[in-house]
Amino acid sequence: MEAKERIAFLVEKLQLIPHPEGGYYSETYRSDALVGTDSGQRNLSTAIYFLLTSESVSKFHRIKSDELWFFHEGSTLTVHTLGELGHQQLSLGYPSNKNKSVAQQLVPANTIFGSTVDEPDSYALVSCVVSPGFDFKDFELFSETTLLKDFPESSNIIKKLT
Repeated sequence: MEAKERIAFLVEKLQLIPHPEGGYYSETYRSDALVGTDSGQRNLSTAIYFLLTSESVSKFHRIKSDELWFFHEGSTLTVHTLGELGHQQLSLGYPSNKNKSVAQQLVPANTIFGSTVDEPDSYALVSCVVSPGFDFKDFELFSETTLLKDFPESSNIIKKLT
């Protein structure tokens, strides 16, 4: 099955919808248990499927919770972070002797991050677990202008992911 056919199949089968940051998602779990946070009550944890294609990017954004990423299939995906160490890259995919990929990555709470698919004409299917659970009230998208003020040395990736 070609990548485009597989993408269409996954979007339909997993009931994925467009995500504001880019790509497609479907929430698969939302804990009934609640926990208090500085932003109010949140579900203890949430989980989604997230599909990103090589034609799109996950734009730089930030959430107020830890986010664990789990690789399922497709191309290796790079999670780009911006922080005290500048631009860092986390490789998510099938581990091998030829790459530094791992099947699971953590993006700590309050980290600015976005992602890209590494191979052309491909996609990456992952799951993301957020704890405390995801809430769009805790979701912040960034503009190129805002990020360039704090990370001028990372202009290439900022232009790509904003």
